[in-house]
Amino acid sequence: MASSPSESARPVLRFAPSPNGRLHLGHALSALTNERFAARLGGRLLLRIEDIDRERCTPALEQALRDDLAWLGIGFEPQVRRQSEHFDDYAVALDQLRRRGLLYPCFCSRQQVRIAVAAQEAASGRVWPTDPDGAPLYPGTCRALGPAEAQARIAADEPHVLRLDMQRALAIAGDDISYVVIDEAGQGRAVQARPARWGDVVLARREVPTSYHLSVVVDDALQGVSHVVRGRDLEAATDIHALLQRLLGLPTPLYHFHELLADETGRKLSKSRQSESLADLRTQGATPAALRRRLGFA
Repeated sequence: MASSPSESARPVLRFAPSPNGRLHLGHALSALTNERFAARLGGRLLLRIEDIDRERCTPALEQALRDDLAWLGIGFEPQVRRQSEHFDDYAVALDQLRRRGLLYPCFCSRQQVRIAVAAQEAASGRVWPTDPDGAPLYPGTCRALGPAEAQARIAADEPHVLRLDMQRALAIAGDDISYVVIDEAGQGRAVQARPARWGDVVLARREVPTSYHLSVVVDDALQGVSHVVRGRDLEAATDIHALLQRLLGLPTPLYHFHELLADETGRKLSKSRQSESLADLRTQGATPAALRRRLGFA
C-alpha cells in the first residue's frame, strides 16, 4: 500500500536486531533510543530483522526478540522487513558495483590472509595496518587475478567472497564523502568518511550472497530511513556505508551514535559472551517500567 504524502514526509527510523541470540540491556537501550528519537521527530519507527546468516539466525530467536520488544512496549509499525526475504535486492546492488568493475572474487581463507600478512611484515620489518575492528587489512592477493582464472575457480565451486576494490571505488566516488551526525537535541555536524581505512571489504560470500554493509545500505534506502540511530560501536562502519551510498546513488541518512553499556569487567554487553538477557531479567521479576527507568527512559 502506498504511503500518503503526509506519511511519506515523516522521518523514518528503524531498529534492526539479528535473531542470533537473546536481546540484552544494550539492545533495549538502542531500541528505546530509537523510540525516543521517533517520538521527538514525529517519525515512524520500523522493525527490521537482520537475518542474512541463516545458520545462526532462527525463527525461535526471532520470536523471542519480538516478545522482548513487545514486553518493553515499543510501538513499531506492523510491517517487518526480513533481510533473508530480499536477497534479490542485494543482488541488484552487487550487479551495479560489478558492472562498474568495483568487485573482484577473493579465494583467500582467513588463515591464508594471516600468512600473507605475516610474510609482508617479515619482508618490510613493519607492522601491517589493521581496520577499525582490529583485523589486518586484506593484502590484495586476489585483486590481480585474471578474469579467466577467477571464473574457472568459481566454476570449480571454490569457496570465495566478493571484495570491493577500495582504491578503484574511491577513484570513482571521490575523497569528499561525508555524513551528518546529530546529537540528542538534533544539532548536526558533518563528519568526513574515511573508508580507505577498511581496505577491500567483503560485500558478499558464496554461502551468504550479501553482507551487513551492503544489506543495511540497501534496506535503509528502500525503506526510506531518514535517521539511523545505533550504537557507537558501529560509528566507524559508517565510512563504508557512506561510500556505498555514493557509489549506488542512494541517499545518506542522518546518524546518531548512542553510548554502549558495559559489564562489570568494562567490556560492552554482547550476545557472544552471553550477557544477561532481557528474558533473564524478566524471570528475575523486572518490569518494563523499571527497566526503562534503569536505562534513563522514565
